[in-house]
Amino acid sequence: MPELNNKVALVTGGTGGIGSAICQRLAAAGARIATTYRNAEKAEAWAAEQPYEPLLIACDVGNYEECVRLKETLEAQLGGCDILVNNAGITRDATFKKITPEKWQQVINADLDSVFNVSHQFVAGMTDRGWGRVINIASINGQKGCFGQTNYCAAKAGMHGFTMALAQEVARKGVTVNTVSPGYIATEMVMAVREEVREQIVAQIPVGRLGRPEEIAGLVAFLASDDAGFITGANLAANGGQHMH
Repeated sequence: MPELNNKVALVTGGTGGIGSAICQRLAAAGARIATTYRNAEKAEAWAAEQPYEPLLIACDVGNYEECVRLKETLEAQLGGCDILVNNAGITRDATFKKITPEKWQQVINADLDSVFNVSHQFVAGMTDRGWGRVINIASINGQKGCFGQTNYCAAKAGMHGFTMALAQEVARKGVTVNTVSPGYIATEMVMAVREEVREQIVAQIPVGRLGRPEEIAGLVAFLASDDAGFITGANLAANGGQHMH
């Protein structure tokens, strides 16, 4: 297991399925964990179940001013951010004909603007210290597209454009920036889909199953480690072979 001995990791949206697994894996590797939340009751119940003590910070990552306050709180409590995992995101699916400007903007704001809003608070500190990791959680659908998801696919594809550009700016400062693009993962949201629909999804995955949140978390932990210091600007697909390129 990678050693992250007392590094501070901020995982946005860390109380959800993939985010929770990422928090657990980074904590097991020795990192101190902070996560953002919007629903206090849900976040506190989640924190009580963890085998470590996460720092919970209320923040709408789509709001720049709230992200400024996020930085202030995190630095006061933990001293700074070494590992940033931009994991928060939403979907508002609709065909292009039926999508509304509101649904478009909600997803772009939560899934793409948030990557700028949060990264902008912490990357300068990483470059000043000469070490840092930014890991952006995108999606298979940002790579291949998906019917009824023009907003989500645009946001997730945009995340990797951000990754490639920022990676070039900070590479000589000891900071890496990478994208992870999960395929269909057995989260609560996916498992809530009707069984026959899930079976159709699995039929398209060469390994013959859904991914596990822990598999995405393991990849994130590797990217966060010193062992991954020569990987930057990459988009690592973890989709069971469903989309290869």
